Amino acid sequence: MPDPAPTAILGALWQAAGLAGRPPAELPGEEPVLPSSFRVAAAAQATIAAATAAAAEIHRRRGGPAQMARVAMRHAALEFGSERYLRLDGRPAPAGWDSIAGTYRCGDGRFVRLHTNFPHHRAGVLALLGCEGTREAVGRALQDWEGLAFEQAAAEAGMCVAAMRSPAEWDAHPQGQAVAALPPLRIERIGDAPPVPLPPVAARPLEGLRVLDLTRVIAGPVCGRTLAAHGAEVLHVSAAHLPSFDDLLPDTGRGKRSARIDLRDAAGRSALLGLAARADVFLQGYRPGAIAAQGFAPEALAALRPGIVCTSLSAYGEAGPWGGRRGFDSLVQTASGFNHAEAVAAGADPAAPDPKVLPCQALDHASGFLLAFGTLAALLRRAEEGGSWLVRVSLAGTAHWLRGLGRVEGAFGLPVPGLDELGDLLETMPSGFGALTALRHAGWLPETPPRWALPPVRLGAHPPAWA
Repeated sequence: MPDPAPTAILGALWQAAGLAGRPPAELPGEEPVLPSSFRVAAAAQATIAAATAAAAEIHRRRGGPAQMARVAMRHAALEFGSERYLRLDGRPAPAGWDSIAGTYRCGDGRFVRLHTNFPHHRAGVLALLGCEGTREAVGRALQDWEGLAFEQAAAEAGMCVAAMRSPAEWDAHPQGQAVAALPPLRIERIGDAPPVPLPPVAARPLEGLRVLDLTRVIAGPVCGRTLAAHGAEVLHVSAAHLPSFDDLLPDTGRGKRSARIDLRDAAGRSALLGLAARADVFLQGYRPGAIAAQGFAPEALAALRPGIVCTSLSAYGEAGPWGGRRGFDSLVQTASGFNHAEAVAAGADPAAPDPKVLPCQALDHASGFLLAFGTLAALLRRAEEGGSWLVRVSLAGTAHWLRGLGRVEGAFGLPVPGLDELGDLLETMPSGFGALTALRHAGWLPETPPRWALPPVRLGAHPPAWA
């Protein structure tokens, strides 16, 4: 059976979200675009198109004109690496990695990947290894460990490490099996509420809808950024004591306001409850149970604000033995077989391949756009059916979905385009970080072109209040 075309991938997502009819979208372009044996470009085109077509459908149901979304494959694939395509005050501003992050071969020959970009994760890994913070010292210390044993010890210590597995090893793993049993996007009714009509037609599809964005890094912030591109009021909430990847904020913070609230005290929890009581969407990307423990479980939010859409991202999902485990895109790639499969496809020894990563953080970006699409689908369904809703996506679930799209041959010779090659796909705006040049959104609507009305700002630049 041939691999599904992008239009078929999009149609399957649309149907799985419970939406009727066919998604109004044109998907020009051909594979391959990026140097990968996986269908990263098709995944990018389909997920961005799903969110864009859903925004168009919301605008139509509000009384606006019908319009056809258009998503070019090359532009979509590049947006899966949007954090790479930035200039601040004319200088490239790539997101950096911690000095000891990356892959190492353990004493039994198995590779492990360390994610140490947050200071407490770096400190915890070094404490577990009992070594200095250099790549050489970490490499020597890991010679005393078996790969799977170190992965488990790190998880028990709350650290972020993944051992490299082949796809077959992941499929046989209990967590791989738990992930495979669930769809990549789940939209569930979690409470009763009367239908919430969409606001009257406005200049932009999501104008008048409010989104609380409690996310960090890439996937969750991409969801909020996408909703902001179509006019939603997105308020990003962080706290001063929480670590963040500030290098990513110029990219993922476009279109958002940013406030700080400390949930460790009653005043902070009360402030967030007040915001949630007037929100349409509560978007969060902390590990399963973390926000719920502070009083913000989806069921509690549905009782507070009947009709709310709760949107939740996790690394490995909430089911299975790794349901509460911390993780990031690079770790899920490693654990679920992508690094192994890419290396083998590029000609490495299948028995002991060096890890080869995807050409972008594809799991992060695909998950972000799936979250945005699921959120919009839930808003459409609450307008017709009523109810409060929970939208769930995991990086591991997205990985399983991406694997299921099939493979591409002959792509490894392709270069990853540089920023200087993007031409009119770039836009410029002022920001809280300097003059920003960045990639435009790939999802196009002719009557309501997406745009970010607000520049990205530093964390906590605004008061914790709706505009």
